[in-house]
Amino acid sequence: MLRRRLRQLIDDEAVKAAIGEAERGTTGEIRVSVSTFFWGDVRKTAERAFERLGMTATARRNGVLFFLVPSRRKFVVLGDEGIHEKVGQAFWDDVTAAVAGRFREGDFTGGLVHGVAEAGRVLALHFPREDANPNELPDDVDFGE
Repeated sequence: MLRRRLRQLIDDEAVKAAIGEAERGTTGEIRVSVSTFFWGDVRKTAERAFERLGMTATARRNGVLFFLVPSRRKFVVLGDEGIHEKVGQAFWDDVTAAVAGRFREGDFTGGLVHGVAEAGRVLALHFPREDANPNELPDDVDFGE
């Protein structure tokens, strides 16, 4: 029941399409994970999801994860070490602020699509597409299933 409600909050096909579009210009990888309610530290749980989803296994360590816990009104944007060393914390803070604005309006899909596009834009600057550009990770939204 709760997973079905989460799927109603977020148009996973629109987010998947945004991820595909964002990744078209980069070797970077973007994932979105939506969690049910839990007690505990959201950032630490996001870091575990980063590992669980294989984000640290990308060739250039340039994965970006949007981790949401809608029931707690919290989310985290994490970048792997390859992209983080290029953009620094200020970039993640800017993306978080932009996404949070949309989320506050109840537009979870719009917030994610906007954040994914911005992450893709910056990934393309630092990790442009190559001739052989494999999609290392799935573009599907992870609902923890």
